[in-house]
Amino acid sequence: MLATLVIGLREGLEASLIVGIIAAFLGRAGKPLRPMWIGVGVAVALSIAVGVLLQLLSASLPQAQQEGMESIIGLIAVAAVTGMIGWMNTHARTMRAELEQQAESALRDGTAWALVGMAFLAVLKEGFETSVFLLAAFQSSTSVATASAGAVLGVALAVAIGIGIFRGGVRLNLARFFRITGIFLVLVAAGLVLSSLRTAHEAGWILVGQQTTLNLAWLAPTGSVQAALLTGVLGIPADPRLIEVLGWFAYLVPTMLFLLWPLKRRPRGRVLRTMRLAIAGILVVVAGVLALAVTLPSYSPAPTTALTGPGGTSGTLTLHPRESSYSVTTSGASGWSTGESGGGSERMTTHSGIPSTVQTARLTQATPGQPAAITLDQLVALNGGRLPIGMNASQDPGPFSANWTTTSVTSVWIYDGGILDAKRTSVTIATLTGGGLDSSRTVSPDSAQRDAWRVPVARSAATVAGITRAATASSELLLWKLWIPTALVLAALVLGAVVLRSLRPRSATKQPRSATKQHGVSPEIVVPNPEKGKENYA
Repeated sequence: MLATLVIGLREGLEASLIVGIIAAFLGRAGKPLRPMWIGVGVAVALSIAVGVLLQLLSASLPQAQQEGMESIIGLIAVAAVTGMIGWMNTHARTMRAELEQQAESALRDGTAWALVGMAFLAVLKEGFETSVFLLAAFQSSTSVATASAGAVLGVALAVAIGIGIFRGGVRLNLARFFRITGIFLVLVAAGLVLSSLRTAHEAGWILVGQQTTLNLAWLAPTGSVQAALLTGVLGIPADPRLIEVLGWFAYLVPTMLFLLWPLKRRPRGRVLRTMRLAIAGILVVVAGVLALAVTLPSYSPAPTTALTGPGGTSGTLTLHPRESSYSVTTSGASGWSTGESGGGSERMTTHSGIPSTVQTARLTQATPGQPAAITLDQLVALNGGRLPIGMNASQDPGPFSANWTTTSVTSVWIYDGGILDAKRTSVTIATLTGGGLDSSRTVSPDSAQRDAWRVPVARSAATVAGITRAATASSELLLWKLWIPTALVLAALVLGAVVLRSLRPRSATKQPRSATKQHGVSPEIVVPNPEKGKENYA
């Protein structure tokens, strides 16, 4: 409630001052106020409509897109309030004098519609900023009803103060007022930066820097006054994450320094340009150091691994990346192949959540060491103690001629030139003829899996865990190696652009004196007096 109250009070007071000054000039000139009030009403209605439409649009989106919309609204609100704070920090002392000068100029040109337009645009601007800022505050607030009450109360207080100022009953140091409220709004805006970074993560936009840095549950227990102040007003959760803390400080420190730095002591001219260029250089150097110093961890599985098979047999699988092949060396059981070359198909896939390349080879060959003829009893034994379905002992007494074939499918999953996992499955089939059979029959003995093997489960699980740990650590370090250096370089470029803009000659944009005389208007230059502005009470 406190945050929305201050937002409504500050923005509402700024609009009230502008409308009050324009109303005073229209009344002094004997012009009707009704067109101005109509313009103000339309501006207020448009501002409310913008806020309602944004809220309806956000509510109609799926959950992830809602989070993304909240991030965008929050960042727009931060940009708007930052610009407003910067402008007011520079012009608060002379704001009334500047507005009065503009109003006098409009009346001197002989039309009151310019003043009506000024009031409409001023209220519309403040209303848009207030709508976006309040909407962002509502989305990060724990109670929408309380936040709404604070906003209404703030606007009502602003209108009352504005009326009191122009009736002479209230004397207010605008510079001090806007500075004090500016400090509070900087804290609120920093909280919006933090909230926007969290919703951006929930939308799937930001995946780095998600380590929890602090546990503030002890400081602000759920439901306490401290929690309402810390989370509801300042937007700081009980478990701030690394990127959120960095974003909070990156916004808060420079903005607060700009706001609190005395105007008299601020560097100007060449000193200011030199300082900006020095800061830009430091930012670029820091970005370069981070990009070069931070190394990303990686995990590459070994190209050779042990194999396990039936009956405790063992073997070795060796990958040959240059030839895109592998070889298998086995021991402990007859029937295992040696010196097998990889072949078949190769495709990209995902194995245990790890992107990898799988090489698949399919081989069908005669099964060595199997009898060429089997009796009925041997067939029943091979088939697990039962006669194959469709056969009859009296009609098919045997013996049968048997043609044995084994089809083996070998799959090797490869990650970064090493073996992630591998296995072979084998199916042995006996094709039976004769022995009373009208046509050939096929049976697959349950025990004929001598040629099957795989990488030990423990080894494969350890490889997957190592790759996952390296990928997680790499993604977190990418924040320091890529994203923060990128942000620092962008900030340096902005400072450089500001310096270049300040070097452009301003005389080309000034209107020649002779041109002003042609229109019958004497040039008027207003130079704000900082010393006089200290006593400028509206």
